[in-house]
Amino acid sequence: MSDDVYVIIMAAGEGTRMKSRLPKVLHRVCGRPIIDYVLDGASAVSENLPILVIGHRSDEVVTHIGDRALYAKQEERLGTGHAVKMAAPYIEDKEGYVVVLAGDTPLIRGETLKSMIEYAMNGDYSAVALSAKVDDATGYGRIIRTVDGDFDRIVEDKDATLSEKEIDEINASMYCFSIESLLSSLDSLSCDNAQEEYYLTEVLSILKDRGENVGVYCIDDHTEILGVNTRRQLSDADSIMRDRINEFHMANGITIIDPKTTYISPSVSIGQDTVIYPGNVLEGNTKVGRDCILRPNNRIHNSTVGEGVVIESSVILESSIGDYTNMGPFAYIRPGSTIGSNVKIGDFVEVKNSQIGDGTKVSHLSYIGDATIGHNVNVGGGVIFVNYDGYKKYRTNVGDNAFIGCNVNLVAPVTVDDNAFIAAGSTITEDIPEDALAIARSQQVNKKGWVSKRKKEKAQKRD
Repeated sequence: MSDDVYVIIMAAGEGTRMKSRLPKVLHRVCGRPIIDYVLDGASAVSENLPILVIGHRSDEVVTHIGDRALYAKQEERLGTGHAVKMAAPYIEDKEGYVVVLAGDTPLIRGETLKSMIEYAMNGDYSAVALSAKVDDATGYGRIIRTVDGDFDRIVEDKDATLSEKEIDEINASMYCFSIESLLSSLDSLSCDNAQEEYYLTEVLSILKDRGENVGVYCIDDHTEILGVNTRRQLSDADSIMRDRINEFHMANGITIIDPKTTYISPSVSIGQDTVIYPGNVLEGNTKVGRDCILRPNNRIHNSTVGEGVVIESSVILESSIGDYTNMGPFAYIRPGSTIGSNVKIGDFVEVKNSQIGDGTKVSHLSYIGDATIGHNVNVGGGVIFVNYDGYKKYRTNVGDNAFIGCNVNLVAPVTVDDNAFIAAGSTITEDIPEDALAIARSQQVNKKGWVSKRKKEKAQKRD
């Protein structure tokens, strides 16, 4: 990073081709808004707050970004040159370089921007355009070079001749300018073109005509400069970013059996020797420890998973899972839950806003809501923590080493002390003291001969 480098990000476009009420730069790639990736690129090359040129639904953009940027409003969208002119007051008293980025290019790497800046500085260029070669250049501005291979000009796709449209080197709409050279040329821009807009690309031609040094920095990976203007392009960007993320984790000792069906957000961290099966979705600020096995079809969102955990076909939301715990299949861990170490959460178990101690087993078909459960507790099948009376929610507290039989209802608020035993089929409405057996069910009555008598009565009615 450098304190003599500034960044302008153009994010005022309406994005009509997205056909969305959401500003284009707030659409998400791998779970993060597009603009956040561009801000990451800006922070990689500059210690100064980026200057964000905003326009369409700017209040939503500002709400999301907050104090991570300075803002310049482009009331009328009169082209990229006009957008940069709106941001110019922030750099009028500065020296050094300014990088201009497009707000809809989430795939640009900070390392690439650093290389472009170094290229500009080392070559004493007043301006450098970032470029790449592509198979299909339709819609992009073309880099026109001289016979010697030097920069000549940039032609927008709509202004290009048939021969110019055959050129495969495209303008990335990202630049590095000497601040002095940029500011001195903005007032010379014209709108004499097919779009009747002020093109920032014209600045490079103005500087070249003045005899200043203008260059092009062509990168090998054209995917870095892909913009997002349609839902199709959004999907493409998501796929490329997902591949990058998965490649990063695999290079750091993670086994991903099928990367094409594995979705990992950029902020997720994963410990070495963890194995991830197909269909897993890891989102947000999730942290997964070492030696875990994520079997098929899990969703883990903003959660912490310890070491040696095995999870299968389960959902974990904003919760914490301790070491060597086994979960699933089809467990549902709702926000605010803390699951201890060496715990068993079995099939079709739902846990909500609860704390479960080490060594506890909740094997199947139970609901744990608003509860604190101690260590080494056995929760039988079909147990329900009844936490809601129609008006208010209450908590249940269960001590260490308690045993809760199958099909028990614990009607909160209620406390079950250490080593208590609850008989199967009980409905518990009162506290249970330590070391006690609680039985709360109606007495069984057997009526001998009832079935035969009933059949006989039915037969008589038919006659």
